[in-house]
Amino acid sequence: MKEPINNTSTRNEITNNQKFLIMTFFAVTLILIGFFIDSPKGIIKGIGKIIIYPDTLITDYIGVGGMGATFVNSGILTLVSIGILYKLKIKFNGVTFASLFLMAGFAFFGKNIFNVWFIILGVYLYSKYQKDTFTKYVYVSLFGTAMAPMISQLLFSIEAHFIVRVFLGVGTGVFIGFILPPLSTYLLRVHQGFNLYNIGFAAGIIGTILVSIFKSYGIIPEPRMVWTTGNNQIFSVYLFSLSISMILLGYYLNEKSFKNVENIMKRSGRLITDFTLLYGYAPSLINMGINGIAAISYILLIGGDLNGPTIGGIFTIMGFGAFGKHIKNIIPIFLGVSLGALTKNWGIQVPAIQLAALFGTALAPIAGEFGWKYGILAGFIHSSVVLNVGVLHGGLNLYNNGFAAGIVAAALVPCIEAFRKEEI
Repeated sequence: MKEPINNTSTRNEITNNQKFLIMTFFAVTLILIGFFIDSPKGIIKGIGKIIIYPDTLITDYIGVGGMGATFVNSGILTLVSIGILYKLKIKFNGVTFASLFLMAGFAFFGKNIFNVWFIILGVYLYSKYQKDTFTKYVYVSLFGTAMAPMISQLLFSIEAHFIVRVFLGVGTGVFIGFILPPLSTYLLRVHQGFNLYNIGFAAGIIGTILVSIFKSYGIIPEPRMVWTTGNNQIFSVYLFSLSISMILLGYYLNEKSFKNVENIMKRSGRLITDFTLLYGYAPSLINMGINGIAAISYILLIGGDLNGPTIGGIFTIMGFGAFGKHIKNIIPIFLGVSLGALTKNWGIQVPAIQLAALFGTALAPIAGEFGWKYGILAGFIHSSVVLNVGVLHGGLNLYNNGFAAGIVAAALVPCIEAFRKEEI
């Protein structure tokens, strides 16, 4: 697909501090919702359960610590992540949106206010080893918390002396963070930017190796399935309200127009495509809200569940609405995964398939670059691959779909490029 010429952003672009302030408001809102739902005592107790619970895939924190504690966990983790980026004087752009919404989303099922920091520390130590500033690697550190469940597993779930568990948990987390930057940079070449969750691909490789080693010593992660239901109405109100508010705010900041939103949808989304740098903050915000409505609607239309894991998927799609995703390149993935579910040995409402559709939009650039038919094909293949790679890392890589998408893109893209007819 031919990329449209870069357009200038809106003249009334808000300041960097104001962008961080808007994101901070979102994080604080999560905390306030949590305290509205539950008492401080219940939230503290719930967060304690979340921290020590083995959170291998799929572990819905709402079913572990309660709805209030889950929202507060998400809000605090997002708020601290914002603080790190602000302290480092990061320029707010598309990857900022993507990383923060991803942190907020996965704090509903796998990341908590305790288990992410050792990986971040490992990336920080790598930056010092390379004599670089942490600013250069901070996004890798945030995305790299995909492996956070491994720290929880080693610290709280294995049968060993406390000192051994601390040594393994902390040491493994730091090690993961230390090797993620070079590995993720290298693996980007493998899928050529057609997998938006590149860190998930790297985390899957690391997880496969580490879990294989741990299994050799009898440390075997147990599969989990904590999946809550029955909250579609309350979460629909919250998520639709959030999405619509983003569209309205973006519309207001975009000189009360939808200018440049159409241009966003002409982009393939292939890494690295930062919509905020190309078209501005406000059009990107509108696109994020549209993505949110599309993702929520998909789950409701198939009779799925709005819960911790699917909220994580919806937040991720919204965040990447500033960094590669739009309705024209995610809908073919939805269709491909749905087609796979309808023609194979599982239903469209199976939890893993619901997540495959949401997180499978990592492959959106294939639809954006080669057309909707290839997007459907990518989603169709992904629906099978994603169900079979989790065993390799024992469910300890939260970005299992990113791992699967890397494999699909690495195999599919060269074939598409070799055999498709050139467009005239």
